Amino acid sequence: MTDTWIFPDWPAPSRVHAAVTTRLGPGLSAGPFERFNLGLRSGDSPDAVHSNRSALQQALALPASPRWLHQVHGVTVAELGPLPSPDEPQADAAVSHIPGTVLSILTADCLPVLLCADDGSEIGAAHAGWRGVAGGVLEATVQQLQTSPARLLAWLGPCIGAASYEVGEEVRAAFVAHDATAADRFVPSRPGHWQCDLAGLARQRLASAGVTRIHGGGFDTYADPRFYSYRRDGAHSGRFASLIWLA
Repeated sequence: MTDTWIFPDWPAPSRVHAAVTTRLGPGLSAGPFERFNLGLRSGDSPDAVHSNRSALQQALALPASPRWLHQVHGVTVAELGPLPSPDEPQADAAVSHIPGTVLSILTADCLPVLLCADDGSEIGAAHAGWRGVAGGVLEATVQQLQTSPARLLAWLGPCIGAASYEVGEEVRAAFVAHDATAADRFVPSRPGHWQCDLAGLARQRLASAGVTRIHGGGFDTYADPRFYSYRRDGAHSGRFASLIWLA
């Protein structure tokens, strides 16, 4: 881990590479987006974002341009190859078995989840905000992969921590209706409100889907100034990227 980049500490096979950006990268974004915003839909200058994305590819020596998604807090999973496309597929997760394909997830408090087969044959990445986790985006990603869940590794990237994430009763109810044990991931804060452990909920859902080799976690994007945070910064928050690819 460095101030500029985060490299997951997980026992992935050697051909699986992964990295997470921070706002401290070599970017051109200014104002509230300073300086390495990679999201095109947050109000930043498109020229600055495209420049930042080019700098990202060069700085990390990526084998190809990242495959960006049009994320909508849904459960659609795209199967992607390395060839760039002018259109970003509307999906909140992606999988690939093709070397050189760089999967990318943009977040600013939501949870990025990276997945790989323990033999390095395929990878996945998911955008897991509370709506996506409750809706089943993690299960959908696991199902899209050809590897059995028991042979998958998962890494939980930077997201808002439970101490910073107060939610209403509707969020808690959405999880508890699916699995009563999800109540353990909510701590009452004031009437009708709860502190929500988003990463813990993701761990539960992954385990229920058969993925038990889960690493990462321990971040809080709201409290850590290296990261963009929508809850802290508002509508003009930038986005950082979580990337995974096969050599």
